[in-house]
Amino acid sequence: MTGMRMATPLMALRAGQSSAAVGFLLALFALTQVFLALPAGRYADKHGLKRPMFWSVVCATLGAGAAALWPVFPVLCVSALFTGGATGGAIIALQRHVGRAVHDTVQLKQAFSWLAVGPAFSNFIGPLMAGFIIDYAGFQWAFAALAVLPVLTWAWVHKTRELPPVVKTAEDEKNSAWDLLQDPMFRRLLVVNWFLSACWDVHTFVVPILGHERGLSASVIGSILGGFAVAATLIRLLLPLLVGRMHEWQVITGAMLLTSLLLGIYPFTQEAWAMAVCSILLGFSLGSVQPMVMSTLHQITPESRHGEAIGLRLMGINASSVLMPMVFGALGTLIGVGSVFWCVSAIVGLGSRTAYQLRVGKTHG
Repeated sequence: MTGMRMATPLMALRAGQSSAAVGFLLALFALTQVFLALPAGRYADKHGLKRPMFWSVVCATLGAGAAALWPVFPVLCVSALFTGGATGGAIIALQRHVGRAVHDTVQLKQAFSWLAVGPAFSNFIGPLMAGFIIDYAGFQWAFAALAVLPVLTWAWVHKTRELPPVVKTAEDEKNSAWDLLQDPMFRRLLVVNWFLSACWDVHTFVVPILGHERGLSASVIGSILGGFAVAATLIRLLLPLLVGRMHEWQVITGAMLLTSLLLGIYPFTQEAWAMAVCSILLGFSLGSVQPMVMSTLHQITPESRHGEAIGLRLMGINASSVLMPMVFGALGTLIGVGSVFWCVSAIVGLGSRTAYQLRVGKTHG
């Protein structure tokens, strides 16, 4: 999906589409997840890991393959829907499985830090691979190569041992996922997650546009986004060694303050190397957050409802991801893409107070 999120807007820009159209295209990567997240969470609670992963692999391959065969804007929109929805289903199944496989809070933070290395590596290999293939072979070959990656996923997943199913109580069966929102800690966590998701979205959205405006090649733009992913991977490799000494709220609050500062600086960078430095530092900052968010989520929600809780979280941030790129595109057209960075910088800086409030609350054990 990260390769598609880099390649499809770049192709749309080269075909003469506006930044608003590119924002709409990027929003579609999240649209399917908005509607499927809760059903996918319940499906994972019922069926475990492998069955949701199988359907995710099928949809992702079809989505990227369609773009390779018919690389026109309407088909790119359909591909975004398919690959985005597939990735959401896979994330829910994987995170639920890993959260159930550990036995204490330290292991929980360590496990999600290791798990988060995978998406961080994806953020590196997807855009970088797509960028080089676009420059040397064209967009259709890039989409075809990306269509192979989900199939490789199944080679690892299909041999995984399923964990025993969790038996839901009568109360759990009666409650809806919306009841989870009555927990103030869960609401705070969703708000913090939205702030940080907006930061990730604005970086993914604005960097290709800034690079295009400044005449950078696809491989250079891919390398800048790849630097972000490498940094996110490195910090997640270090987190398992550090988390025993740190609380989740401390990591999240510090990351939000640093992210606010970096987003404020980013529009002033003109050269590719300066953009790369900001991208790398943002990777360190934002890359540290997701494992802490997932560790907190598993501590504050019942085990029998982890799939629903993950689905609700994913639905919320992807509802934002549907809206935000279109807002970013409209703002970029009206006031310039650099100003979009400053707006998000102010929002995430003010939102760091909510992250600080995550230091209190009970867990569900």
